[in-house]
Amino acid sequence: MGRSSNIQGSPPRSYRQRRKGEFATGTPPEALVTLPAMLHEVQFDGLVGPTHNYAGLSSGNVASTTHGGQQSRPKQAALQGLTKMRFVHALGIEQAFLPPLERPDVAALRAAGGHGTDAELIATAGEENPALLARVSSASSMWTANAATIAPSCDTADATVHVTPANLISKAHRALEPTQTATLLRTALPFATHHDPLPADAHFSDEGAANHTRLHTGGGTVHLFVFGTDPDNPNAPAPLRYQARQSALASATIAHHHQLADDTVVLSQQHPDVIDAGVFHNDVISVGSGNVLLLHAAAFLNTDQLLEDLSDRLGSAFTPLLVTAEQLSVEDAVRTYLFNSQLLELPDGGFALLCPIEVEEHAKARAVVDGWCSGDTPIADVHYLNLRESMHNGGGPACLRLRVPLSEEECEGIHPGLRITPERLDDLTDWIERWYPDTLEPAELADPGLLETSRTALADLTGRCGLGDLYPFQLHH
Repeated sequence: MGRSSNIQGSPPRSYRQRRKGEFATGTPPEALVTLPAMLHEVQFDGLVGPTHNYAGLSSGNVASTTHGGQQSRPKQAALQGLTKMRFVHALGIEQAFLPPLERPDVAALRAAGGHGTDAELIATAGEENPALLARVSSASSMWTANAATIAPSCDTADATVHVTPANLISKAHRALEPTQTATLLRTALPFATHHDPLPADAHFSDEGAANHTRLHTGGGTVHLFVFGTDPDNPNAPAPLRYQARQSALASATIAHHHQLADDTVVLSQQHPDVIDAGVFHNDVISVGSGNVLLLHAAAFLNTDQLLEDLSDRLGSAFTPLLVTAEQLSVEDAVRTYLFNSQLLELPDGGFALLCPIEVEEHAKARAVVDGWCSGDTPIADVHYLNLRESMHNGGGPACLRLRVPLSEEECEGIHPGLRITPERLDDLTDWIERWYPDTLEPAELADPGLLETSRTALADLTGRCGLGDLYPFQLHH
């Protein structure tokens, strides 16, 4: 059976994973499908920012609202993220990162009618409108699964990588992100075709790759776009309790802009009931990579039809691993973030699953994973990660990363300062230890000193990584 490990702090000494007994129980060799030889799925993780805080801003995200107002630990959050990056890199998988956004967003305070120096704006907002200050101080850009949707050059008509930053208009604090995020993505991937975010309209509500999965086998490739709402179809079912964040038109428009062939695109609606249960993005109830799709039976409005469609397009190598309500309820899937685990295609074949430690601590969720690892599946190993600071704010391992499939030549085109190496990880650790607060109370967001320290930290980071002037405070002063 597959191997299990628990990653609490420093990564284990040995990362070498074995291929699962060559599927000794009888799975045919064609069921093991890996990335094409010259295509690497680069994991771009978001670096947690110095203002990481629990403001409970994200209605529909159960963990976020549950922990609103509590003390956060920015330094610990950032170091936990680095531990995950270090582990993934040591598996032999290409790993990169995106820097934090500039926060607090002082320009947003000015746009809201604030006056005075930057320090005065922060102090005044803390006194008069702490809810607004919390929004402009959000560090939720750390969840790069929401940063953009990516199409690899091997799938697009013009044979270039396509990038569309998410507009994130469903949440006020996240709608502030796209402009800075687009700058970071252009810096990271200078060779790609970069599109503007979709229009800031509910019909085009876009939350990025958290609602997009690329599946591939020897028989074909599918881009699965999952939407929660279809404002253009008044008869489409909709959630009753929480807002659906991804629209059908946004998904279809991105597929068109990315020049994807029609026969490679599948649109499917998320079940409204799971949205009302706290499944705010598809990657909270389903995760896929290569020929494998892990999903809850309740994930989609028509799960059976979707699986039939995917099987027709991908062939017999397609491997859906379905979890029933009897095995794990939707509520427990949300509580443990089982489906927000990272499913990683290993260089020597097979898959590894990186789960939040909450899965290991939950008997039913752990039983599901044990079944995948011991059964006749491509999943060779599972590893449990302590990402509690991210989990408490509503994001697990998969939220923290944006998948970017690139050719070997394109990998070399990534900005070198953003590619992860052991030396870069050590430097980032030193940077975090130097600048990040150990703890942060909600009231401390009003301290102008936090703004000054955060800007100094970002200036130091851009210097260390050779990124030049990226941030508004660097460009406008």
